Amino acid sequence: MTETSATLLPSGLQRMIDPFGRTISYLRVSVTDRCDLRCFYCMSEDMTFLPKADLLTLEELDRLCSAFIARGVRKLRLTGGEPLVRRNVMSLVRSLSRHLETGALNELTLTTNGSQLARFAAELKDCGVRRINVSLDTLDPTKFREITRWGDLQKVMAGIDAAQAAGLAVKINAVALKNLNEDEIPSLMEWAHGRGMALTLIEVMPMGDIGLGRADQYLPLSLLRARLASQYTLTDLDDDTGGPARYVRVSETGGKLGFITPMTHNFCESCNRVRITCTGTLHTCLGHEDASDLRKPLRASPNDDLLYAAIDRAIGLKPKGHDFIIDRRHNRPSVNRHMSVTGG
Repeated sequence: MTETSATLLPSGLQRMIDPFGRTISYLRVSVTDRCDLRCFYCMSEDMTFLPKADLLTLEELDRLCSAFIARGVRKLRLTGGEPLVRRNVMSLVRSLSRHLETGALNELTLTTNGSQLARFAAELKDCGVRRINVSLDTLDPTKFREITRWGDLQKVMAGIDAAQAAGLAVKINAVALKNLNEDEIPSLMEWAHGRGMALTLIEVMPMGDIGLGRADQYLPLSLLRARLASQYTLTDLDDDTGGPARYVRVSETGGKLGFITPMTHNFCESCNRVRITCTGTLHTCLGHEDASDLRKPLRASPNDDLLYAAIDRAIGLKPKGHDFIIDRRHNRPSVNRHMSVTGG
């Protein structure tokens, strides 16, 4: 097989390969920047969201996702904000599920705060979604309300119950927060593993002005891992889920524990993902201000030639790695856009 034929897909289109030889096969799409919570490390309490007129329609999001699938994306994750607050979002999920049926897509999944899961879990499973990530930083109702500013932990728990009852595999994502939930991580892990759920810990990322500094929130996961290793037996795993997490097996619980470390370890050497916002902006790196407008070529022509050309230009500019820092001196974010806009 020649090098050229190895890069071709069954459709005859070229795979997306960045300047450093990394094949792009994972797409994360923010379907909305809105959220029904206001987690203090993610956004300010008094957020100004995008005008609804600026958002791509669900039909445009479908076409955009399908174009990336035609270029070799095998895993598609819907994010937000909170994706399940987007009106009629399940019509998009159901439409995209056709790519699972044809075999063009290996996995369709989403990340959610769990608040709407009780309503949608069964339908997600019916649409071919097999596993989801639920963001949950604490099991303490009072602390949960403090972190989310007005969230109801019981709604999230009911959502997790519904997801597992529907047959969805659930992974819990928790942001490690200094002096807030760091002492709770062992009990959170044991709870998750006791319910057959993996837990992934994430370092707080300096994205967007939240009205607070990140320095007092930041907890290095290297420190947290060392603490856990003094209580539990952690064995490194070779698991590759297409994301940045590095996993260990916890002997005492039998469960999996992941670490996402954008601050203490640059995990970019194997990066296979890009992100699209709900306005059609492509970001090839979470930790850079790069931005490529895909909405204009999407709307300029009913065929995808202009869109493919714009995608190729963007992939050709994908950086080698991110450069997140906690700016303790000036107390400002590394990246101006909020996580809720980019979708994680």
